[in-house]
Formats: sequence, structure tokens, C-alpha cells
Amino acid sequence: MLRHGLITVVFCCLIGSALAISGNGSWESQMVYSLSIGTISWLVIDTGRLILSGNKEVLWPHGLWGYGLVALGVTVGFLAGNAIGDAWVGVPPMEFRNLATRKMTSTIVITLVATIGMCYFFFSLGKSKHMQSQIELAQRNATEARLKLLETQLEPHMLFNTLANLRVLITADPPRAVAMLDRLNSYLRMTLSGSRTLAHPLSAEFDRLGDYLELMSVRMGERLCYTLDLPDDLRDIPVPPLLLQPLVENSIRHGLEPKVEGGEIHVRARRNADRLVIEVSDTGVGLDAAPPSEEGGSGFGLEQVRERLATVFGAQSEMRLAAAPTGGTCATLSFPLPAAAAS
Repeated sequence: MLRHGLITVVFCCLIGSALAISGNGSWESQMVYSLSIGTISWLVIDTGRLILSGNKEVLWPHGLWGYGLVALGVTVGFLAGNAIGDAWVGVPPMEFRNLATRKMTSTIVITLVATIGMCYFFFSLGKSKHMQSQIELAQRNATEARLKLLETQLEPHMLFNTLANLRVLITADPPRAVAMLDRLNSYLRMTLSGSRTLAHPLSAEFDRLGDYLELMSVRMGERLCYTLDLPDDLRDIPVPPLLLQPLVENSIRHGLEPKVEGGEIHVRARRNADRLVIEVSDTGVGLDAAPPSEEGGSGFGLEQVRERLATVFGAQSEMRLAAAPTGGTCATLSFPLPAAAAS
């Protein structure tokens, strides 16, 4: 409302200046008349729209109420504004009635055109803001739906892989299969009991990753070692759920499993200026030596991670997959830190 008032004052000053330049009276008197009529009309209309509005976004009454409010504002503004102007100039009240018909008509027309024009401008401004908020809401809903879809695609992928491994262990090593099943039950209980969210703290992502790696450790035994490195100042950074698990699953399946002696996975989060960098590195067979997967290589999980990053962070996110300096593979994610965490 204050912004509307300031715009109205500026507009009234322009009208008053134009009338004074055109020779319709002194600059001082025209400014008083213009400001009095304009600000009173604005106060009546702007206060009325806040009271009568049925739409909290557009903030404008529907139907005849809107037209009636403009008519009331014009009438009250014209009469009261002229009374104030007459008092300032020192002429009797309602002196405008004695003006020539042509001058009287021009005064009324200016008041009508200026008031209706400003009302239309404010209405368009409010409607544009409302439409923008609706577009942003639709974009958020689309982003949420896309993230949910990606998550539902990732979880069955991980579950099917685990069940396939469990099927093999049931025949080859029943005790280990039982231990793996217990881990799987614990993992699923933790995953399904929590409410679905579009983001959770990085610490929760690392905890979930630890449960998954423990589950894989039951199957691989001493062939799998891992370390999780999360600094305390990054624990509360929000990230999309299931962001890191596909990378770790990729390291196990295409890096460590083909290697007879297995290897190590190291997951590390660090701050780089105003960006969060997460590295998932392994000591597996490396990119060139990794065998092709029956599901099209490691592309499924990695592509899902790229899509999740692009959905949340857009072009500001980055994902790189490269050979690690000490052998194996290193996947690096990078995206902006929230403003509060970056400062």
C-alpha cells in the first residue's frame, strides 16, 4: 500500500506540473489540487480494496464492487480534493462549480482518466504478481514431482540389486544371508518410516549411506572397506535424498566387485568457497577396466544423480567422473551452498 501511495504522489506531481506549464494556474495551486485529489482517491480506493478484496493475491474486489469502489474514490477525491485546494487558494468552497463548462469538463476528465489509469496500473501490477506466484508454485510442484519420480526409480533399483545378491547368498552362505536380511530390514525400516522430503541434512544422507555400506559389507566381507568424512560445519546443509547412494553403488558394482581383493570407498564432503563439494572415490578397477552392466553400464545411477542435481540446482551444479590419482574412480559433485551456510 505504501508503494502505491508513493507512485500516486509522483503521478500527481507530474499532472500538477503539466497543468501549471499549460497555463491553467500557478504551479503551487495546481500541485495542491492535484496532490489533494490524487491522494484522497488513492486512500479511499486502496483502503477499500484491502477491506473488500476476496482474492488475497490480487487484492482487488470482484465484479461491481470493484467498479463501485473506483467511482467512490473518484467522487470523494474530487470533492474533498477541490475543497482542500479551494481552502489553500483562498476561494469559497466548491468554487469549481462556477468554472466555465469547458474548464469544468476538463477538470473532471483529468480526474477520471488519472484515477482509472492508476487503478488499472495497480490492478495489473497485483495480477502480474499473482500470476508470477502461481508460476513459481507450479514450478515448485513440478520439481517436487520430478524428484519424487527420480527417488521411486532409484529405490527399486537398489532393492532389486540387493535382493539378487541375497538370493545368491542364501545358497552359498546362509548365515551371511540372514545377517544381510537383518541389515536390509533395518535399512528399509529407517527409509520407509521417515516422511518423504525433498531435502534432508547432509548428516542424514551420510547416515543412510552408512547403513547401505554396512548392508554391502555383509555380502562382501573383508573385500569392502569404507570411510565417511563429514565436517561438523556441513552436517546441516540440505541436500536431495538418495544423492550419494547411486555413486557408492556404482563404485561397488563396477569398481570393487570385479577386483578379486576388493578395495576401499572413501566419501568426503568439503567446502570450496561458496560451494559444497562431495567426492566418492574408490580403489577399484577403474573406468577403463569396469565391465559393462546388463542394465547399460553404470549409466542409470549416474544419470539419475545428474537429473536430481539439475532439477534442484540447475546449471549451477556439476558432476564429474574421472580416474582417481591412486587408481580406481572418483565421482565429484559440486553445487552452491545455501546463502546462510555460505556466509
